[in-house]
Amino acid sequence: MKKFFYLTVMLSLAIFTGSCSDESKKIDANDIPTEVATGKISEPRAGDKPADNKTGESKPDDAKIDESKPDDTKPEVKPTSTIQEGKDYVVADDNFSNLQLTDPTIPVYDKYTIWERQEKGLPVALPELAPYETESVVYLTFDDGPDDKVTPQILDILKAEGVKATFYVCGNMVDANPTVLKRIFDEGHAIGNHSYNHNYNQLYASPWSFMEQIIQTDNSIKNIIGVRPFIIRAPGGASGMFTANFYTMVADCGYVEHDWNVLTEDATPSRPNASQQINNVLKYLGDQPPRTVILLMHSNGDKTETAKALPEIIHFLRDWGYKFGVVTPMTPQPW
Repeated sequence: MKKFFYLTVMLSLAIFTGSCSDESKKIDANDIPTEVATGKISEPRAGDKPADNKTGESKPDDAKIDESKPDDTKPEVKPTSTIQEGKDYVVADDNFSNLQLTDPTIPVYDKYTIWERQEKGLPVALPELAPYETESVVYLTFDDGPDDKVTPQILDILKAEGVKATFYVCGNMVDANPTVLKRIFDEGHAIGNHSYNHNYNQLYASPWSFMEQIIQTDNSIKNIIGVRPFIIRAPGGASGMFTANFYTMVADCGYVEHDWNVLTEDATPSRPNASQQINNVLKYLGDQPPRTVILLMHSNGDKTETAKALPEIIHFLRDWGYKFGVVTPMTPQPW
């Protein structure tokens, strides 16, 4: 049944946009990897090496993503929440007519998956949306979680500081830590899609390979919180990993990708401590800090120094007059 579902999703994608249609001509449904059709992603093959990357994002080995599979006997997390739709977050209407927002602190989601939109004959690609025109805003973003160690520490700090952030999550981490994802949502943070397993060789084999993992992660997220995100972040950064066909596929399938313009370098081989991470942020901000700051950090595994650095980062950004926002389709690009 899962195999039929995933094959149907991919075939449906091929119908609703010209870009997806062009790509589908190169792919036979029988060639879709078994791990996608069955809802599982295979482990990297022996000898695989991550793609070159100079964007400041971690490579697969550096990221240390927990690729453990979820326990099928684990009780399902029900998609209920204490926060209020329309007040604490916005759910897109059928035709996306309510998405032109002016408040950069409100997360935005969709109640339909791509496949459900196609099935109902609803639009999939987002309309043109004007970016926020507001005061200086910083978007704290955390990749590669949620885990059950560092992510809760970061959530505790954000709650104490009264700050909202954006968590770009991996599907396998969502499956392993559903209650942590639920907490992210319940506390009013934004959730973005960061692929299923963060494996560069699998993700960037083709635009279809990338989109397969996005769809799979959307399903994992929606099963837990009842909605799915429009925002995605490409592991390694789109500016370093995408070709033109990837950008076209992402836009035509209704997603908005954001990279970053400031980072703590917490996933680089140097493994900076908290003090060094703070100095790295100051270095990237420079003498003339940008009006829009998208700050890349990580919330998994060994990133305890990131949690230690976070309060001071929040304090000096607030002292500099920045407002804290969450990434949505209206968030300005960081360049």
